Amino acid sequence: MTWTFTHDLAAFRAAAGPAVAAEPVTNTTLLTVLDALERRGTDAYGSAEPFFGWWTAADGGVAGALLCTPPYPLLIGALSEQAVRELGTALATEPLLAGVDALNVRRRDARALAAAWGRPSEVTEENRLYRLAGLLAPDPAPAGRARTAAEADLPLLLDWAGAFTREARVPGGPSEASLRDRLSYGGMLLWERAGTPVSMAGFFRPIGSASRVGPVYTPPELRGRGYAAGVTHAVSEAARAAGASEVLLFTDLANPTSNGVYQRLGYIPVEDRVEVAAL
Repeated sequence: MTWTFTHDLAAFRAAAGPAVAAEPVTNTTLLTVLDALERRGTDAYGSAEPFFGWWTAADGGVAGALLCTPPYPLLIGALSEQAVRELGTALATEPLLAGVDALNVRRRDARALAAAWGRPSEVTEENRLYRLAGLLAPDPAPAGRARTAAEADLPLLLDWAGAFTREARVPGGPSEASLRDRLSYGGMLLWERAGTPVSMAGFFRPIGSASRVGPVYTPPELRGRGYAAGVTHAVSEAARAAGASEVLLFTDLANPTSNGVYQRLGYIPVEDRVEVAAL
């Protein structure tokens, strides 16, 4: 039973890919990050070299994985209790993990991992993963309609994506390459009223059976009119039409409005994840 760490994306994919893909809901973010690294290169999230890790269980099979694309937190998938404890030790001893100062981990694993890490830390963000159980139309229906974003919309998408990342305190800025990739498969939608865009939402390319919605953004001066509900409903339909049988999204638990909107559209909770930062 051991953790293996590497900068080699191909080695990680060969060793851990099947285990990650076997849990497409819990590992949704791992899968979309891996997809981006393979499609756009290992600099897709910045100039720092990403690294990867996997846990080999007593039977010799891979039973958990993680990755890190600096400056983002270490992204940790579904793990056993023993894998969590051993990862805490590795955070203090493994050279590839020496620069890690923040973790993105399931809430159920966060306390044990933070204790094993042995560094003073605090929870800085709490998110909830939802899956779509049965799509419900917004009630009341917002004014306007959805349309698929096109190349001409790229400047607006970049502007709104930048505003979203600042508001959500996401490291780094919006990537033109990632938005162009979304446009290539119809993965960005705009909600328009009287021909003017008032809200946007995207979905990640389906991987296996699952696709994740995000980001969803409405400029502050246009909020409270149901546009986010309208575009989220439309993008959820688009993800299903693109082949996803599982449609997922994350919400910030500090935002009760968005959590309420998504539940009224038919999303149900799966699990919570937290970000834990070293002090």
